[in-house]
Amino acid sequence: MNRTPLADQNGGSPPKANDAADAFDDLPLPAIEMDSSGVVTRANRATLALHPPERGELVGKMVWDFMAADEKDPSFAAYCESIETGAEPEVVRRSLYDRSGKFRTYELYRKLTRGETGAPVGMRVIFVDVTDQGKALEAANRTRLWLESILESVCEAVLVTDSVGFIREANPASQKLLGASEGELAGMLIEEGMPVVSYTSSQRTTLHFTCSLESPSRGVATILDRAQKQIEVELSTSPIFEKESRSTIGVVYVLRPL
Repeated sequence: MNRTPLADQNGGSPPKANDAADAFDDLPLPAIEMDSSGVVTRANRATLALHPPERGELVGKMVWDFMAADEKDPSFAAYCESIETGAEPEVVRRSLYDRSGKFRTYELYRKLTRGETGAPVGMRVIFVDVTDQGKALEAANRTRLWLESILESVCEAVLVTDSVGFIREANPASQKLLGASEGELAGMLIEEGMPVVSYTSSQRTTLHFTCSLESPSRGVATILDRAQKQIEVELSTSPIFEKESRSTIGVVYVLRPL
C-alpha cells in the first residue's frame, strides 16, 4: 500500500522536526532551558552573545554560577520548590554577570517544562535586561522623596491639587491649620478640604479653581477648618506646569494665617 504523508497529500511540506529549535534559537531575547536539577540544557544565540567567554561553556552548568552571591541560595531554593510543587513561578529580578563585565539586573520570565505525565522536568527562562529602567526608577524615587521632604519641611501650609481639583498632597503645616490628617484631605476636592467663605485681592473678589488653573493669584481669604471654624489667611495660588509639554497639571495653594 502506498503511504503518502498527509502534508504531501495536501500539497504542502511535512513539518520539520527542528522548527521549534529554530524558533527558540531565533528569539530576540536571551532564553535558556534547564533540567530538573537546574543545569542549563539549551541556550539561544542571544544568550550566548551575552555570556562571558572567560566563564567557559554555559550549557552544562548551573545558572546560579552567574548570579550575585547573595541571590544564589534563595533563588536555587525557590527553583527546587517550584519543581517539587509544580507551581508556575512568578516573574523575578536577578543580578547576573554578563559580557559587559558587570552585574546587570534582569527580569526572569519563567515557565515550567513538563513531561508526558504533566510533572515538571525543568524550566524555560526568558531574560529581559531592566538595568537602565531600574536606575531611572531609583532616580525618580530619590527625586520624589527629596521633594516630599522639602514639602514637609515648609513652615507655611501647602496644599497641592491635580488638574481636576482633587487634593494630592497636604504638608504637616496645612494639616495642623485645617485640623485634619493627610489621609482625610487626600482625594478631597479643594473646595471641600479648604472651603472658602470670602476672598479679596487686587485681581478678583472670588476664588474659583478654574481661575487658579489659569494664572497665579494672591489675596486674603476666610476659610473653614474641619471643625467649621473660620480662619483668616493670606492665600497664594500658582498653577503647576508639566515640565516638557507645559500643560497645566495642578495648582499649589500656600496659606499663611493672619
